[in-house]
Amino acid sequence: MLQSFHFVNLPAFLLILIRVTSFFVSVPLFSYRNVPTRYKIAFSFFLALLMYSTIDLPELSIDADYYLLLLKEAGVGLSIGLLAYIVLAAIQIAGGFIDFQMGFAIANVIDPQTGAQSPLIGQYLYMFTLLFILAVNGHHLIIDGVFYSYQLIPLDQFIPIENGKWIHYILNSFNKMFVIAFLMASPIVGCLFLVDIALGIIARTVPQLNVFVVGLPLKIFIGLSVLVIAMTFYIMLIKNLFETMLTTMEGLIKIFGGG
Repeated sequence: MLQSFHFVNLPAFLLILIRVTSFFVSVPLFSYRNVPTRYKIAFSFFLALLMYSTIDLPELSIDADYYLLLLKEAGVGLSIGLLAYIVLAAIQIAGGFIDFQMGFAIANVIDPQTGAQSPLIGQYLYMFTLLFILAVNGHHLIIDGVFYSYQLIPLDQFIPIENGKWIHYILNSFNKMFVIAFLMASPIVGCLFLVDIALGIIARTVPQLNVFVVGLPLKIFIGLSVLVIAMTFYIMLIKNLFETMLTTMEGLIKIFGGG
């Protein structure tokens, strides 16, 4: 049942707006620089208005606890979005491993979405990841995640931060990101490692051959060839990575809700 907007519920609406806006500041896809800021603000406002009409609103008064609730809402939104971004950053880390072995580590490009430097192969795989998320309507699931958070983290409930369980969860998710990145990079890195061994053997048996001249284009050719062959494997990994991102977001929401 939709409920009309009343000024008595304005404090609750502001709390919803703060959580949604801070979520879109850090979550992938919606937080990128190539999305105009006015669109982000307008989308956050109308999405908060929809959530205002569908969730149960507590009676709130503007006092000292209310300002703490504002900080809590901002922290919840930023934490959930940042954790999702950390999980997806495994693509960039894996690309960095691959670029280092292929000799592309010196040829970073500017990511137009974040404004930071990113590896060539990492940016290539990251664009595939974003296209996959959009193709399977993953951005709808990301929005559903912030809506699901209100079922476990009510507006008038503070986060149980005294046990530090959420800190360990974020650190474990950070460690998991590096493990996923290593597994994604291992096929190409392993092949290039065998190429290095073969070049080392050739350098010892045929000293007249300059392996530095032959090795760099050979490693680039082998790396790109294995990348083309393993693209189906990488699409499956991207699918599992996206599922991991949603599961990680849900786990952090449950911890913030006291679960």
